[in-house]
Amino acid sequence: MAKYLVIVESPAKVKTIKKFLGSNYEVLASNGHVRDLPKSSLGVDIEHDYEPKYITIRGKGDVLSALRKEVKKAEKIYLATDPDREGEAISWHLMAALKLEDKKVYRITFNEITKNAVKESLKNAREIDMDLVDAQQARRCLDRMVGYRISPVLWAKVKRGLSAGRVQSVALRIICDREAEIDAFIPEEYWSLEAALSVKGEKKPLVAKYYGDAAGKKEIKSQKEVDEILASLNGCSYSVTDVKKGERTKKAPLPFTTSTLQQEASKVLNFSTQKTMRLAQQLYEGVDIKGEGTIGLITYLRTDSTRVSDEAEQMAKEYIEANFGEVYSDTKAAEKKNAKKIQDAHEAIRPTQLELSPAKIKDELPRDLLRLYQLIWKRFLASRMSNAKYETTSVEIKGGEHVFHVSASKVVFDGFMSVYMQEEDKEETTGNVINTELSKESELSLVSLTPKQHFTQPAPHYTEASLVRALEELGIGRPSTYAPTITTILARRYIIKENKNIYVTELGEAVNDMMLKAFPVIVDVNFTANMEALLDGVEEGTVNWKSIISNFYPDLDEAVKNAEKELPEVEIKDEVSEEICESCGKNMVIKYGPHGKFLACPGFPNCRNTKAYLEKIGVDCPKCGKDVVVKKTKKGRRYFGCVGNPECDFMVWQKPVADKCPKCGFVLVEKGNKLVCGMEDCDYICDKKSDK
Repeated sequence: MAKYLVIVESPAKVKTIKKFLGSNYEVLASNGHVRDLPKSSLGVDIEHDYEPKYITIRGKGDVLSALRKEVKKAEKIYLATDPDREGEAISWHLMAALKLEDKKVYRITFNEITKNAVKESLKNAREIDMDLVDAQQARRCLDRMVGYRISPVLWAKVKRGLSAGRVQSVALRIICDREAEIDAFIPEEYWSLEAALSVKGEKKPLVAKYYGDAAGKKEIKSQKEVDEILASLNGCSYSVTDVKKGERTKKAPLPFTTSTLQQEASKVLNFSTQKTMRLAQQLYEGVDIKGEGTIGLITYLRTDSTRVSDEAEQMAKEYIEANFGEVYSDTKAAEKKNAKKIQDAHEAIRPTQLELSPAKIKDELPRDLLRLYQLIWKRFLASRMSNAKYETTSVEIKGGEHVFHVSASKVVFDGFMSVYMQEEDKEETTGNVINTELSKESELSLVSLTPKQHFTQPAPHYTEASLVRALEELGIGRPSTYAPTITTILARRYIIKENKNIYVTELGEAVNDMMLKAFPVIVDVNFTANMEALLDGVEEGTVNWKSIISNFYPDLDEAVKNAEKELPEVEIKDEVSEEICESCGKNMVIKYGPHGKFLACPGFPNCRNTKAYLEKIGVDCPKCGKDVVVKKTKKGRRYFGCVGNPECDFMVWQKPVADKCPKCGFVLVEKGNKLVCGMEDCDYICDKKSDK
């Protein structure tokens, strides 16, 4: 009979860990949390020192019953939940739910599910770390207070089914701010000028870029300026005035953290953050490998540390030297220097065994699981390899009074790039190449001068990857929160994704506007980042978690009461439209649904007729003269198009105005506090309030 009981979170780990520990150990799973705050109430006792009221989660009765039977038989109980705040809290809740106070109970953690790691954890068993538990309790209570106090305000003022969250509301604000920045952006014209020069003895011409003149670097901002430069270069000879050679080092990448894994998986594999975390969880918990059984292929997936254990360093060194040679091994691999607190009890995300290369186990894993494992495997191996080295050449060429530059680089030692290359690495290796030895004596002759017109571009729309990077850089959320935060605001339809880009919906704009007016502190980036720092302080044992709650709640309570009194309701009355119901002849009314506005018959339930709502904006279509109306893409992004679609294809993303462009006669659209011509080839701009 088993003497010892090990309780883990996930059933997927049970079989693997049981195999490592043998017949003296029984291994069971709690299936995550067993206790939580009740769904029916706030669950935090405001009157009695903000004490949380925990109850058993519905549906967990059978799990706890099975655990209690095994607890009675066991001499020792090991709580082996995940190695983070959430895992520590689950162990603490298990202590209470299973009444383990009088039992021999030990907390064990392992960063990877391998035989050595699991056995080593038993030797280093400890008590539950209440600082970690309190940090989790503080986060849970703060999130509950924000969600349960603010969400009803949104239900009353906008529509039922909406939600506010401490982190999700800030994430939505960041996206809305970017969209406003893009909408207000006015492109500025600039030009580039390239000179294709024939070099004696070379078949391929050398392409040099315009730099400036003797006074220094010069930007070309208009057609007039480029024409003047071309005129002054007419008939000029070209000569090399300076050649500089050098060497540049490209540092090996750091191993993955949760954030960087999500970003790279999005860019390279086109995975959502949610999908990346789901697959990484499978790799961590264990995969069946022929001849090996079920083993965890990667270390713990929720981490913001780039630290690597001494054993892993040695494993990498031996593998690299055996498969690539000593020159490729770098014993001084750097760690990311981070001023913020990081969960350094964890390592970076890495493979547990380098010998299990993606090529070796490709037949054992489904396609997407293999692709993610390959990304992690290659990135870790590259992080322990030597830097790449480039030979650089910089050439200055003079044509009349003007200066052109050519820069080129050539890989002289590939180092880590023999295993792993990011997009920017690939671009560098396929860039300019100078095949000949250029000097001041080199003979050059002009083949062609090519001017090109460009326009400055606005900041790009956020993608899931760039939003995760922004949240991390701003100190908002932690590794475990990035994916659920994005998933929540997508599910609420505050944002939508088209291709990889994130756009705010009309509903998202309404919620963000209301949060900014009524709860500016909640959506303040600095306040939220400071709250994360305070939670880190709780984990370190320097901040009392109840003091965070008691300082936060009274201000929230006051803001909620003010919002309930002062905030106007958003479109609460049904607006009567000019559209006549074909079924009963009544004027149809405008309703709000999950996907925005629609027309419905006021005779409901006797008449159930509905149709799409086309909101006129008082502007005639510049192509056919019919009304321009507000429309939405299938995913909910707003645009402006002709009511006569599909016969007329006019559409613009920015809101058009009734005035026409004085230069070309096309429609003007709003860009922040400016009006610009909607025709891409026209550069007309004016102030919104000016007399045109």
